[in-house]
Amino acid sequence: MENEQRWTIDDVAEFLNVPVDSVREWRKKGYGPPARKVGKHLRWNPAAVRDWFDQLPVDDAA
Repeated sequence: MENEQRWTIDDVAEFLNVPVDSVREWRKKGYGPPARKVGKHLRWNPAAVRDWFDQLPVDDAA
């Protein structure tokens, strides 16, 4: 079983180095790493966030 604590929206934004509002907008558009609702709170599996990030296309111009 995985022992790593689930991430909040602040944790996801910090990991991705984007504003929290960007993560919120992505969710509205059906984009971004998958989250689950726990009651009224969103939580992310850190491994799933990392996997989502690792599968993004590489921008060679960056």
